[in-house]
Amino acid sequence: MIIAIDGPAASGKGSLARRLAEHLNYGFLDTGSLYRRVALAVLEQNIDPKDTNAVIEAAQNLIAVLDQPYDDSALRSDNVGQTASIVAQIQEVRDLLIQYQRDFPLQALQKGIKGAVLDGRDIGTVICPEAPIKLFITAEVEKRAQRRHKELQSRDIQATKPEVLAEMLERDARDQKRLDEHLAPPRVIGHDVHIIDTSDMTPDEVFNHALKIVTSH
Repeated sequence: MIIAIDGPAASGKGSLARRLAEHLNYGFLDTGSLYRRVALAVLEQNIDPKDTNAVIEAAQNLIAVLDQPYDDSALRSDNVGQTASIVAQIQEVRDLLIQYQRDFPLQALQKGIKGAVLDGRDIGTVICPEAPIKLFITAEVEKRAQRRHKELQSRDIQATKPEVLAEMLERDARDQKRLDEHLAPPRVIGHDVHIIDTSDMTPDEVFNHALKIVTSH
């Protein structure tokens, strides 16, 4: 069983995916963290994110150590997130990470785990297009920016609400083409995409709603 969860930044997809995986005892892969790891490597090596060749080389070097433990907290800065959104537009970087993501459910199965939950931007269209359950998690951009601002404040990261909103809109613009593909046939023909708007929902409400969809399958 593969559950593909996609959506824009700060929609709540990551928290939902992790909670579903824990509840169902499924494997969990935050595919966005893969791009964040590339972004962190780019920043640590003082590489210009727009220097395509240098970014590709950094990604190639990272592939060999993807299965090694890492400090997740180092990936959660807004700077890393913005850089990840940029490097994710480089097709060669995406190609390097695609196979790792596609192999994840099989690796889980080989460990005796009955299913896998993957969240990201293109799980339902590119990584696991045949996933029997596809969830698209979204929310109004103002609500998402508000959540991100609150998250940054909790980590003592200084940012104003207008700044966070502006960055969110910029990131949405970069992601829009790929996100739109989830709702456009024929990419999803025969596989219903369940859209969950979390704008006015609590995390518990989102989880319960998603769990009902999952258990119905």
